[in-house]
Amino acid sequence: MKAIYKISSESAAELRERIRTTKNAVACRRMEAVALLGEGKTPEEVAEIKKYHAVYVRHLAVLYHKEGIDALGSDGRRGGNNRMMSKDEATEFLEQFKEQARAGEMITVGVIAQALNAKTGRERKSLSTVYSLLHQHGWRKVMPRSKHPNKASDEEIESSKKLTYESKN
Repeated sequence: MKAIYKISSESAAELRERIRTTKNAVACRRMEAVALLGEGKTPEEVAEIKKYHAVYVRHLAVLYHKEGIDALGSDGRRGGNNRMMSKDEATEFLEQFKEQARAGEMITVGVIAQALNAKTGRERKSLSTVYSLLHQHGWRKVMPRSKHPNKASDEEIESSKKLTYESKN
């Protein structure tokens, strides 16, 4: 075993003590894996016991050496509710675009995204945030059609014009 993977028996005892007070099951599993290394097991043996990969066991040992016990209890995520504004603020933000829509202007998601970036001070690479915001507030995609789906052919239109012109005379 390389020196960086060596865990002292004192560290193993400290980890075992911390396991008793920790409520996070994932953190307990990680600490126990490192403690087993300190108790003389190889990374392969610990991997077999804890159902981890040996490389991951070594990674946990390195993490413990570099950052201590607290690093084993954290998974690096920062939390889930990462909204940029409250529902009321979002409603107020979208109100300006409702006024433009009522006036008959075409509103694109790109324009809303630019305004959202300016308001929140964050540059978004994807429009999915804007689509999600619009969906939450009941907006829907409305586009003008390039042509009417039941439009008559050009020949029918011309013949209709002739009939209309002849009937007037």
